[in-house]
Amino acid sequence: MAYNLLKGKKGIIFGALDSNSIAWKVAERAHEEGAEFVLTNAPVALRMGTINQLAEKTGSQVIPADATSMKDLEHLVDESMKILGGKIDFVLHSIGMSVNVRRGYHYTDQDYKFTKIGWDVSALSFHRVMNVLYNKKAMNEWGSIVALSYIAAQRVFPDYNDMADNKAYLESVARSFGYFFGRDFKVRVNTISQSPTPTTAGSGVKGFDGFLNYAEKMSPLGNATALECADYTISLFSDLTKKVTLQNLFHDGGFSKMGISDEVMQMFNESAEKEHKKHKKDKKK
Repeated sequence: MAYNLLKGKKGIIFGALDSNSIAWKVAERAHEEGAEFVLTNAPVALRMGTINQLAEKTGSQVIPADATSMKDLEHLVDESMKILGGKIDFVLHSIGMSVNVRRGYHYTDQDYKFTKIGWDVSALSFHRVMNVLYNKKAMNEWGSIVALSYIAAQRVFPDYNDMADNKAYLESVARSFGYFFGRDFKVRVNTISQSPTPTTAGSGVKGFDGFLNYAEKMSPLGNATALECADYTISLFSDLTKKVTLQNLFHDGGFSKMGISDEVMQMFNESAEKEHKKHKKDKKK
């Protein structure tokens, strides 16, 4: 159901790769809510994905941009304002990549060249994007900038590897740059800490399926889907959240506030019972 929440608003959406992407779902929902926007991704990602189908579906244009290149980002913002006919109302930063994860390097034995690449792509790029928007005065008052994060920025999830550090940096950038954007231009900056979501990027993390099931059993409302995350993002782009800024907002079915759930405790109890019976049986032998 559409509510015209973004009627007349203009934006830039980073990171739509395929129909599993959260950014893809955000683009579809933004279009349904009346927004116009430009789609962008790195040139190599554009070759891998199907973003042109999304552009056709939403009546959008695609501008290739490497989010680690200031030159590319400046061109992106300039061209977006030309295409959209004015300043920007909303921006989604949905970019994340770890070469260490892809190559199978353990967190305790990283290749630091890969670490720097992942940090630049996943975290520093957010600062770069806001730098360009801020210095070009490209955002309308009461605009909204959102980046996607994950709870591993605050808690230990061993297989999330160096992406946990990247997300922690991302959230810090949102707070620090968000202060200046709010003070000077009345622009909101927030991050969304989403449930584990079976996207192309998320599925590359070791043990992802097991953790997806664990999070589902821990969360009283269950895991939030990509589409549900898109709905939440739309609310942050809308005028209904004009005073929400500098926040890391958990969108995870309650997972972030849980210590243990009955369902997970039952699994542990069943496992302990099996171990106890096995021990008694071995002792009789």
